[in-house]
Amino acid sequence: MKKWGKVILAIVLVAAMTVLLASCGEKKTADEGQTTAKAGGTITVFNWDDYIDPAVLDLFKEETGITVKYVIFTTVEEMYAKVTAGGGAYDVIFPSDYIIERMIKEDRLLKLDKSLIPNYANISEWLQSPDYDPNAEYSIPYMWGTVGLLYNTDLVDEEITSWSSIFDPKYQNNVFMLASYRDCLGSTLCYLGYDLNTRDPKELGEAKDLLIQQKKDGIVKGYLVDETKDKMIGGEAAIAMMWSGDALYAISEGEGDNLVYVVPEEGSNVWVDGACIPANSANPAGAHAFIDFLCREDIARMNMDYIYYSTPNQAVIDHMTEEELADETLVPPQDVIDRCTFFHDVSEYIDLYESVWVEILG
Repeated sequence: MKKWGKVILAIVLVAAMTVLLASCGEKKTADEGQTTAKAGGTITVFNWDDYIDPAVLDLFKEETGITVKYVIFTTVEEMYAKVTAGGGAYDVIFPSDYIIERMIKEDRLLKLDKSLIPNYANISEWLQSPDYDPNAEYSIPYMWGTVGLLYNTDLVDEEITSWSSIFDPKYQNNVFMLASYRDCLGSTLCYLGYDLNTRDPKELGEAKDLLIQQKKDGIVKGYLVDETKDKMIGGEAAIAMMWSGDALYAISEGEGDNLVYVVPEEGSNVWVDGACIPANSANPAGAHAFIDFLCREDIARMNMDYIYYSTPNQAVIDHMTEEELADETLVPPQDVIDRCTFFHDVSEYIDLYESVWVEILG
């Protein structure tokens, strides 16, 4: 694959560490129920598909002796359902911001021991105290980005600047939507001038009606996730709702310069995926070691190059090239960030959101 000048810096040995296993009962911290971390062992990591450089897993095992069992999910709602169902034990998970907020409320995450994550110092200041996890007590930012529109200038005869384009009948059977109810509803709520975290049934109803009409008009070609980027490279649609990293991948891997990404003028979602340790982790020592490894500058750089998403690692940003810093998909300018909003937990209204989504999909 073509990457942003992919580099692997010199790898240094991670010191052997000891940590305390979490005890049962109330909200757990890394220093309750002490045991000694053994060399080697295994951790189970639950992450999005294609969301880490495989070489990073090999390097981690080489340096620590810890084997990573890597399990993937497709949507953050799927991840949440599996983690909370108790069907499997995971040591590191990668929920999005609003799910992190929800899991903190539900006492499902281990409180992190920052002394075991010295590379946390590399995280950009603006993400060291996010409103979904004040003081980053339960999560460490892994990747961040925006939700916007990727469009093909060979198939579109105008500059796309608004969410209105995905509701325009002239793009019949030519729009891919994200198979995510928060993203589809959030973008539509922004277009209608509403808060993308609304709890108002009337506002959600308006968004639902518009998305149903979009389907009736034959505009939607499909509700997809990971496969959208390759379909846009192949020219299979004029416009796609897409996460910024997938858009950057498509732009970088495409043959020409016909793909353009934009965050619509009405606003959108700015999101963060964080690394967290579930409260029932069987190996919190290994989990802390893994999270610290991800925060190391050379490893964060490898992952950014492989995944194409924006890194929260300031040490990496400080060593980016001028060309990279000028790429507004990779490094969104402040005016774009200012018109975007974090998703927040709406679990108290989850039945309403899910029922609306079922009606939309029909």
